[in-house]
Amino acid sequence: MDTQPSVHRARQDAPFPPTWPHRFPISPQRVAPHRSMLLLHRYILAHYFRNLGLITASLISIYLLIDFFEKIDNFLEKGKSLDLIATFFLLNIPFIIDMMSPVCILLAGVVTLGVLNHTNELIALKAGGIPLKKIVLPIVGAAMACILLLLAMAQLVLPTTIATTNHIWNREVKGKTPLGIYRQGRYYYRGQDGVYSFARPDPQVNIFKQFSYTAWSPDHQVRTLIAAETARWHQELWTLDNGQVQKIIGNGRFATEIFKEKRFDFPERPEAFFVPPYRSMELSLLQLYKETQTARSDDERARAKAEFYGRISYTLLGLPLLLLGLPLLLMVYRKWGRDLSLAIPVSCGLAFVCWGGYTTLQSLAKAGYLPPLAAAASIHLLVGGFGLYLLMREDA
Repeated sequence: MDTQPSVHRARQDAPFPPTWPHRFPISPQRVAPHRSMLLLHRYILAHYFRNLGLITASLISIYLLIDFFEKIDNFLEKGKSLDLIATFFLLNIPFIIDMMSPVCILLAGVVTLGVLNHTNELIALKAGGIPLKKIVLPIVGAAMACILLLLAMAQLVLPTTIATTNHIWNREVKGKTPLGIYRQGRYYYRGQDGVYSFARPDPQVNIFKQFSYTAWSPDHQVRTLIAAETARWHQELWTLDNGQVQKIIGNGRFATEIFKEKRFDFPERPEAFFVPPYRSMELSLLQLYKETQTARSDDERARAKAEFYGRISYTLLGLPLLLLGLPLLLMVYRKWGRDLSLAIPVSCGLAFVCWGGYTTLQSLAKAGYLPPLAAAASIHLLVGGFGLYLLMREDA
């Protein structure tokens, strides 16, 4: 009796991992090693970008939903049209993407590797002699590509969209109109009787550097010129330090008074010097860099550098988070036997801690306590270096 058909049938009925033919159809015996690796990278990249799209869309939807219910009453009270409302929320999406990008890059990588681990594909790949660093390489490469796109968006898209949403919200809805402009590190405001010019290192503090006030007569002639090293708003009065007052006395002549400290009753208060929120976000990366070169004082230069390095640093934050989140996923699985159900909360906690550290360092840099470049790079070097160390340990 011929037994060949039964042998052939037994080979067909041999057990295989349930996910192998459907999720990862690669046969190392029939595919060249370099082609097999290329198919592996394409497979992982497809899953990463799919997860990134789903996570980003979910976070955008949640943010827009909360923002919509918070602000819709303000639009309706002002009787704004549905077109204006839709324009505001649609143009707000690039800002949301920029703000959520570190968390999206981190979670997309964690979910991608977690699914591979959950379906035992990661174990099969490592058992086949593929090191973990080659498995996570396409994830890291995809994250770097996303960061480059985000930097391009910060240069080309964000300045326009944020300027438009600021205009809609502050002027059309809240009725606030900026009284002046910002040029080369200085603010210029036109008040009731004159023009103010000053540098303001911290918009939240009523201290003004290199302050000047020029009052004009009804026939548009300079009447009074006041200049001071520092101006302070205190007890409902303006106090100027180390300055001088020049008043016209006729025939083009001025009387000059020099003072160490003097109080003035200017018509405007600091609240009148309205600056739209996220004003620095209205500037492109190139414009922020130019501000670091045109700043006149050390305080202005330090703040401009902190803004410039901080913008780039925040966009790059997703990469070190990803490098640390991937080995943490595997460590969590080995210790507790749970991957995504515990790794996702741990990753979110990690992102929150790093964001808190980033914010603190940026505040110290803007206040002049830390060099701007050191404040921008320290979190990345610490978190990214530790993540690379854990990844290398996984392969040891």
